[in-house]
Amino acid sequence: MNAYEKTGNATMSKEMLAGLGDGHVAYIRKISTDDFVALFPEIDAELGGMAPGTELFALFRANGQPILLTDDESAAIANAAEHDLHTVSVH
Repeated sequence: MNAYEKTGNATMSKEMLAGLGDGHVAYIRKISTDDFVALFPEIDAELGGMAPGTELFALFRANGQPILLTDDESAAIANAAEHDLHTVSVH
């Protein structure tokens, strides 16, 4: 009997969890330019001097990697659909 059979809980590594849904699942999150730069400092120069605190919508891969940053939520949804990504709600 393995651990899953004993407890009903599967064990999954962080890497396996991060890859779950990769290429198929994405999420959209409202985020400020300040928070985005704090999470992804290497992208700061690409924001083109946007005003600090600007509210944007980011489309993220299942593993948390950003795909798209836009000021229009419908554009983020459309981009996900265009790439056959199923968007999910995260809290």
